Amino acid sequence: MAEIRLTRIEQGQTRIRNVPIAVTPEGFWCCPSPVVFQKSTKTHNKLPKQHPPVSKKQIPPPQRKPPLVPVPVPVSSSNDKTEDPTPSVTNNNPAQASSDRTNRSKVENAPRKVSIELGEPGTSDLKVILFGKQTFAVKLCVHKNVLLEKSGFFLDKLSEQQQHQTSSSSLEIDDCEDIEIYVETVGLMYCKDLRQQLMKQNVSRVLRILKVAELLRFNTCINSCLEYLEAVPWVGDEEEERVVSSVLRLREEGIGVTPILKRIASENTDPPKDTIAHIIDLVLNSSEERGRREMKAIVLKLLRENNNASTSSSSGLSEVYIQTIYSSCKSCLSSLLNQFKQADADKKQIGLDVDNLTWLLEILADRQAADEFAIMWANQDELALLHDQTPVVTRNRVSCITARVFVGIGRGEMLPAKEIRHLLLERWLQPLIDDYSWLQHGCRSFDRKAVEEGIGRTILTLPLEDQQSILLAWLGSFLKAGDNCPNLQKAFEVWWRRTFVKPYA
Repeated sequence: MAEIRLTRIEQGQTRIRNVPIAVTPEGFWCCPSPVVFQKSTKTHNKLPKQHPPVSKKQIPPPQRKPPLVPVPVPVSSSNDKTEDPTPSVTNNNPAQASSDRTNRSKVENAPRKVSIELGEPGTSDLKVILFGKQTFAVKLCVHKNVLLEKSGFFLDKLSEQQQHQTSSSSLEIDDCEDIEIYVETVGLMYCKDLRQQLMKQNVSRVLRILKVAELLRFNTCINSCLEYLEAVPWVGDEEEERVVSSVLRLREEGIGVTPILKRIASENTDPPKDTIAHIIDLVLNSSEERGRREMKAIVLKLLRENNNASTSSSSGLSEVYIQTIYSSCKSCLSSLLNQFKQADADKKQIGLDVDNLTWLLEILADRQAADEFAIMWANQDELALLHDQTPVVTRNRVSCITARVFVGIGRGEMLPAKEIRHLLLERWLQPLIDDYSWLQHGCRSFDRKAVEEGIGRTILTLPLEDQQSILLAWLGSFLKAGDNCPNLQKAFEVWWRRTFVKPYA
């Protein structure tokens, strides 16, 4: 470990604080943190406490030498040497007390400066004064040849000084937003292996360095920061957004950032139809229960995120995967029908086909694109006939699809035509009633309340005569089966009021 000197100059008094800092053979140093700056300045800002006036009834304290109060002297940015202030003796005079308060205010608001020397000590030929916020300043003792070689910003500034024939031994930079990183970036100009130094930092700090390097036109540092950002993992969405926004800003300025952007964007601009189809096929063809369950949830969540996006690319993606999903629906329906046609139907395969169809229907309902599925399901007359001839222990899972269709209509997720709604109830309501007891006890995802509400709302969308015929048929089943039949009493009450209490002419 080596040390560099940080000189505090406050109101004409020079203070020196030694801070242990790692220095490489190239002369690179690590900038002191703001805590070091603050501690170094705060410890020298404390003024002696003022004693209250002595009361006549009190015994005056022993005579002691009064404290010294420094008179504020402004710090010059071009010359860090100041004359020692003349001390003034405090007394109990009110006028003097007022003067002390004024002096205190001036001392607190006076500029505070930290002096840092870069490179080989004692050889600097240029002073750069950085003025930050809250009257804080840093004086850098640097070398012209280093700054002229590394920074286009300093090259322009020093050339401008020479054109105006002004002294180039000092340079002032006002309104430094991130003075700590500004100092560190100038220090990086003295380092030969920037990559090794940046590896010690995190993504957030490198982005700050990149911003200052861009301001200073320190191209070597910019390229090293981009190489770091291309290779390092980005943790979390927030960090990724910060990196991408910084990179896009640089791209607008003509700086090559393609390697980084390749991490988040493909050169292929067409919607990845084949990729989506492949993912869906992998999930549908899996027979491992846990893997299927988890990947179904993940894919459903990601597709919902695409639905919520408002960009034209996401809209195109939606159209692509909707077509893919309907193609998969037809394949699953064909497989399900083939199983029911067999004398020894495979109960497990039927369960997988039903599970796949229910998942695909969930995706379509999220996109409000399930109307065609309702039509497909309403027209499954052969499957409905075979369902009635198959033992309930094998067939009952099929009614999960019917239940989800009714829930979708009841929620407004699908809006099939009146004829399709009537056909669905005519063809699939009675099979659902026959399987209802099995569904309640054998299907974990079955939501009785949602299903009954969906069936009732679907019935009430039909003409009043159709409501009556369906609800009267349901009433006969409900009076026989009780809890083993859907409870449609709410729909029955609405139909009753429409018919007998307030009939419309």
